[in-house]
Amino acid sequence: DTRKLSLSRGTFNVRDRGNPDGMPLVMIHGWPESSYCWEAVTPFLNENLRVIAPDLRGLGDSERTMDPNCYLKQELARDVIEVIDSLGVDRFFLVGHDWGGVVAQEVALAVPERIMKFVVMNIPVITNVKGNAEALKSIYSRGAVQFWYQYFQQQPGLPEGLIPGNEDVWIRYFFGKEGREGIIAGDAIDEYIRCYSIKDTPGTAASYYRAMRKDGKRWAELAGSKFPMPSLYLYGNRDVVITREYLNHIEDCFDDVSVVEVEAGHFLQEEQPEKVAAVLNEFFVP
Repeated sequence: DTRKLSLSRGTFNVRDRGNPDGMPLVMIHGWPESSYCWEAVTPFLNENLRVIAPDLRGLGDSERTMDPNCYLKQELARDVIEVIDSLGVDRFFLVGHDWGGVVAQEVALAVPERIMKFVVMNIPVITNVKGNAEALKSIYSRGAVQFWYQYFQQQPGLPEGLIPGNEDVWIRYFFGKEGREGIIAGDAIDEYIRCYSIKDTPGTAASYYRAMRKDGKRWAELAGSKFPMPSLYLYGNRDVVITREYLNHIEDCFDDVSVVEVEAGHFLQEEQPEKVAAVLNEFFVP
């Protein structure tokens, strides 16, 4: 149920499991993870769902592409669409977490007619210019300390020079207390360390952040665009990076959206997999 697909855009690792005749549910992971981040939640999902979870370019076991322009989120969305097409899937449910939530939004903008229902988890809504500005103003007023890792990865050569050999320390830092106490499974963190240890990953992973300036110019032009499909914003409410202000005004960005909170930090699907699965099941297969 894990396969490598060699496609025109590149080579991608994909988890494909559940009911092969079920309703396709495409799940897109974020940084610094891989499609393994859905392993904890998958056993609790409705048995009528077919889970398709690709590793994004530059992460997991997908190809390490050095061209930074390949990490524009619109380009990563094109990767995901090609993966979905190659599996013969037409219409599907869509979930994205962290950077995967941004890629999922780009997928939803590109092929809205194919997405039956849409879930965004702990990431800004890219068309929410007003709410995102309010969030940033609040974060910068406090010094923006929580953005340090984004600035670090944007520096030329630094991630490539300092992370190799220190992947264990680097990855474990981001999973914090939940990782140390086993709330997030140790085998998951071990898997992210393994993937980050693959040659060139510190650079390809940093490209997600190095592309932000170009991404931002595109998103500024999307102000006022609305996601037409029924949507859900699922929020782990103890997130210190994606703060609550990012939820301001999101109702203006969707034709139909609800917000559900769970008691969790940023990696909510790994901290509270059963609760997250229950919310997804109720939304997708009521």
